[in-house]
Amino acid sequence: MAKTALLIVDMQNVFASMATTATPHIKELHSSFEKTSRPIFFTQHGHTKEDLTPPFKNQLVRRWGPEGSIRKGSKDAELIPEMKKLVKDSPIIAKNTYDAFINTNLGSLLEERDIERVIVCGVLTDCCCDTTARSAFNRGFETWLISDACGSANKKQHEAGLNGFGFACANVMTTSEALSKLQKEQA
Repeated sequence: MAKTALLIVDMQNVFASMATTATPHIKELHSSFEKTSRPIFFTQHGHTKEDLTPPFKNQLVRRWGPEGSIRKGSKDAELIPEMKKLVKDSPIIAKNTYDAFINTNLGSLLEERDIERVIVCGVLTDCCCDTTARSAFNRGFETWLISDACGSANKKQHEAGLNGFGFACANVMTTSEALSKLQKEQA
């Protein structure tokens, strides 16, 4: 049985409209992980005042501009209310790139807990979820991307993220498929 962690990516106010379909599935995954005492991590995307001040060193700020970027401490940067209630003692990984491993302690937190598998869900499927899942895969973690627990700007982008990850990296499955596999491992 692989030691498994749940990674809930960027479920923030700015992305709330893209997270509505994914939220109930994320809550279901969270509940299962909480009941089985498996580790849960959240990520929270945001940019500091320095990131948002020219000259822009952060590539995302260059890409989206300071007005299109999420300012740390803003209402947009906050976790959506449904997720805030779930955090409790779970670590929140502050990040400023699509990849939750870059410039963070996520890798070391997973290694300290001897994690072998990472289950990724959240928003945006084709940006932060896909990039973080690929990064986990490239770091040697078995990685599952949960299709119905991810959301994006539209169906086309969502499916493109899932298809690209599924082809190149690892497992894409639904919440019920993931929970069934985890339950079978415990039996």
